[in-house]
Amino acid sequence: MGWPGENGEVPATPRSLILDLFGDYLRYVEGEVRLAHLTMLLGAFDVAPATVRVTLSRLRREGWFSSRRVGRETVYQLSDHMLDVLEQGRRRIFAPPLITWDRTWTMVIYQLSESERQGREELRKVLAWHGFGPLTTSTWLAPGDRRAEIEEATGQLFAERVDVFGCTSRHDRHDRELAARCWDLEGLAKDYRAFLETYADLPVRSARLTGAEALVARTELISRFRHFPFKDPRLPADLCPPDWPGVAAHECFVAAHRALGPAARAYVGAVLGRPVPDPGA
Repeated sequence: MGWPGENGEVPATPRSLILDLFGDYLRYVEGEVRLAHLTMLLGAFDVAPATVRVTLSRLRREGWFSSRRVGRETVYQLSDHMLDVLEQGRRRIFAPPLITWDRTWTMVIYQLSESERQGREELRKVLAWHGFGPLTTSTWLAPGDRRAEIEEATGQLFAERVDVFGCTSRHDRHDRELAARCWDLEGLAKDYRAFLETYADLPVRSARLTGAEALVARTELISRFRHFPFKDPRLPADLCPPDWPGVAAHECFVAAHRALGPAARAYVGAVLGRPVPDPGA
């Protein structure tokens, strides 16, 4: 959760499914899995065994996993870096919307030339993930004091190219105008309403889902919802348009995710041959 390089709603790929499975289940059972077990789990999503092997091999080369042999079987172990990524992503996805704020903003101004396109795109992904929106091309804002958070996130690669400030605006109306300029709130509200139309009854329907069906439904739920942190800065209520659906969407997500948890964990545990603990939300 908080998966690298994913900032749009696209169909789940084998690599994103693998990270979803580790994010919700496998990292809580020593962060490792046998190839045969992961192949069985991904079979519930109609992913072919050959595709699982190729995808895991590619992710291992990218540093997401290490592997070792146990007899004739291959065991994949999640890297420490990816464990950190998944933990950060979980905190961001499950964090509730803000209700009040202190009317402060965090401003980031960066200096990267047009020839440094790859660096600019990477920095913008980091800023978006941490709730910043573009006021101008190189000036981004986020509500509240996020200076320490964004300095830590950008420091290693961009320390000398990024300046971070705390600031305030003139008045409430100006705050709302800034929010409307930095984020497509109408488009975000539309996406939240579409999410609610699809999943509003899932917390109730979940009681009828067991086994692989529960795992697939829960994974599809989080695959759909985890894109919102790239779009939604978790604006406080007084910066949101009237009838903002973001709070209801988050409540629906948390309720459905929790309701599907026991059946999904039981199925994964049956495949692994050991129980999967409930990490809470």
